[in-house]
Amino acid sequence: MDQLSIELRNISKKLGPNQALSGVSLFFKASTIHGLIGPDGAGKTTLMRVLMGLLRPDEGEIIFKDAEKTYPQEEARPSMAYMPQSQSLYGDLSVSEHLDFFRDLYGLPEQDYQSRRKELLEITRMTEFASRPAGHLSGGMYKKLGLMCALLPSPKILLLDEPTTGVDPISRRDFWTLLYRLVEESRLLILTATSYMDEAARCGNVHLIESGKKIASGPPREILTQENVKSFEELFLKHAKTP
Repeated sequence: MDQLSIELRNISKKLGPNQALSGVSLFFKASTIHGLIGPDGAGKTTLMRVLMGLLRPDEGEIIFKDAEKTYPQEEARPSMAYMPQSQSLYGDLSVSEHLDFFRDLYGLPEQDYQSRRKELLEITRMTEFASRPAGHLSGGMYKKLGLMCALLPSPKILLLDEPTTGVDPISRRDFWTLLYRLVEESRLLILTATSYMDEAARCGNVHLIESGKKIASGPPREILTQENVKSFEELFLKHAKTP
């Protein structure tokens, strides 16, 4: 299985009385940072969970494909990693102990694990904090620990749900620098959900959703030019005023 792309065709999902997703069609190109942009309640988390197979869509189709063939979701899922907005990390376990725990969870061979562990600690600049308990990490370092745990099995697709929420501006900048490096060196498909409009411009492609529906999709500058707006805040306001 080579680097994967994802195509969503008319995905709909109802959660209780709410239509969380309504006929959403999107394409996520391999080896690219994609931004899933929208306000709280737009349907971003639901879409992430549908992609991971944690929720089944009521309608529509999800296609995973590389240059050679397409794959069913259950076959592609082991190549995916998901970092939820609320991470299940243990405050009394150190950074190293978390990595050891996820090594056992993923069943990684020891030699592969030691090499991957060293690489992840270096690229996140967390080596000197390996013995520090998660409960004593700063917000930015806590997010990096969650990212390392997700990256440990070397996925081809990385789904990040609001990864920079509650993180200070400098840590947000460092986190994005890390994402760029991952795409360049590992050719990951990264899909990051955010309600921070300024982060849209950092992505290779953005996919704007609101109330479970797609508003626009494509390279950030092209979308702003096509919509004749100067910012994504303005675009969402424009959409809100459209009957």
